[in-house]
Amino acid sequence: MNVLEARSIHKRYGGLAALADVDLTVKKGQFVAVIGPNGAGKSTLLNVLTGLAMPDEGQVLLEGQAITRMATNKRIRAGLGRTFQHGRVFARLSVLENVMTGAAIRGDLSESGLRDVSMEIIEQMGMADEAHAAIGSLSYGRRRMVELSRALACRPHVLLLDEPAAGLNSGEVDQLIDRLGKLRAAHGLAVVLIEHNMGMVMRLAERIFVLNFGCKIAEGTPAEIQANPAVLSAYLGEGYAHAVV
Repeated sequence: MNVLEARSIHKRYGGLAALADVDLTVKKGQFVAVIGPNGAGKSTLLNVLTGLAMPDEGQVLLEGQAITRMATNKRIRAGLGRTFQHGRVFARLSVLENVMTGAAIRGDLSESGLRDVSMEIIEQMGMADEAHAAIGSLSYGRRRMVELSRALACRPHVLLLDEPAAGLNSGEVDQLIDRLGKLRAAHGLAVVLIEHNMGMVMRLAERIFVLNFGCKIAEGTPAEIQANPAVLSAYLGEGYAHAVV
C-alpha cells in the first residue's frame, strides 16, 4: 500500500516551473530518498507534501486520502511529520519542552501524557541525560536530534527529512543513520529523505527519486541510480560510478 503519493505535481513561481509533472510514491515502512542539484525542486516538493505550498496542478494523497488542500496542522495530525533544512527549535525551551510542543499538536494528550510520550522519544534518541538541558547549551548536531525528536512526537506515519545531515560531522551522521534505522524498524515508519550526503542516501534508501530543473529524471534502487547516465551527468558526476565500485 502506498502511504504517501504525489501525482503529476506542477508548481510555478512566476515564469519558473519549480516542479513539472512530478510523481512520488512511498510505501508503508519504506525509506525513499529524493536527490538532485541545488534548485532542482526538492524542498518545493516537500513543501507541497506538507501544505506549505499549494500545487498549481496535481494531487497529494496520504494513505489514499486526498490532502492536496488540507492545512499543514491537519496533515500533521493525519500522520505527516517533518524536519527542515535549517533546524528549527525553540531556543528558550529545554529539550523536553521542545519535544512536548510536537506531541501537543496531536491534541489528544494531557500534560502528563505529553511529558511521558516526549520522554519516551527522547530516551529512544539517546538524549535522556539532556532532557532538561537548555537548547542553547547543545551542539548543532544535538539540536538537529531535538528537531527530529519533536517531529517523531507527532506520531507520524511518514517522516519527511529535509537535509538532516547538513552541518553534522561524520560521527554525528553515523549516529543519525543508526537512529533512523532503529526508529524505522521499531515503528514501521516510512521516511522521505532529501539529502546531499550520498553515503547516507545509499546506506538508507530503498528507492531513490532524482529531480533536475523541477523534473523527475530517474527513479530506482541505489544500484540503478548509481549507474544511471542521466543522473551521473546531471548530479553525481561521471567519476561517481567508478568511486563506488
